Amino acid sequence: MIFETHKLEGVLHQYVESIFHFKDFMPDHSIERVVPTGHIFIIFELDGFTRNTFDNETLKPNNTFTKVWVSGMHKNYISISAHQKSEMLVIQFKPYGAHPFFHFPIQELNEKVVAAVQLFENKIIELREEILTKKTSKEKFKIVEQWLLDKFHKDKIPSVELLGILEKLQTESVANYGKIIDSYSKTQKHLIDQFKKYIGLTPKYYQRILRFNEILQQIHQSEKIEWSQVAYQCEYADQSHFIKEFKHFSGLNPQKFIKQNFHKDEPNFFPLDRKG
Repeated sequence: MIFETHKLEGVLHQYVESIFHFKDFMPDHSIERVVPTGHIFIIFELDGFTRNTFDNETLKPNNTFTKVWVSGMHKNYISISAHQKSEMLVIQFKPYGAHPFFHFPIQELNEKVVAAVQLFENKIIELREEILTKKTSKEKFKIVEQWLLDKFHKDKIPSVELLGILEKLQTESVANYGKIIDSYSKTQKHLIDQFKKYIGLTPKYYQRILRFNEILQQIHQSEKIEWSQVAYQCEYADQSHFIKEFKHFSGLNPQKFIKQNFHKDEPNFFPLDRKG
């Protein structure tokens, strides 16, 4: 399997988390659960396979996607297909980073997976066709990077103050939430509107996603997990609150999550029909 990640520099580094390309991926499952991370993705299918999303309860297909699509900001987990010998190229934006390239309020993509042609017209299909002509990951990254630079509008970037609030939510204690929000120079409503415009979520909900992902990082590959300690370290009011939040974002209670060895998989992708 090929898996390459492109290191970004300059203005793109400020707004794009990563660009990665993989080929000949051979999963041991056909359906996987994706939990929210606070990121938006543009996904290029390079193998000709049709992808599906599924109803989370019945696991019956509810939509299909080909060529290029955009996965918006999700408040909950989604279920997607996985394919043998698959090849994809993915642009992952930083939590606040999509707006300068999309040019519309990011809230409009909440809870959606949409065909990219609806947002970027046929230019995005032409970009995919050009990507397919390139043999190496490096060549593919180069033309995607140029497309991003062409789409970037510096008048669409978030304010320094908004970025400061975002950084505090990412790094400071949950107990400081009220203090962080109160430090914003304008009204709380204005801050919420700015978050919806640039990130898609309210500050409070975004912080909930951050905390859940911190849990996943803490338990990833751990041999022994003390859930009470994890709940305490992540500053949940009590263990019942912790369990409720964990189930909300993953669809599973913590014990079942561990029993199925999901903590040994990638932190945000969990196979639902693993073979063997």
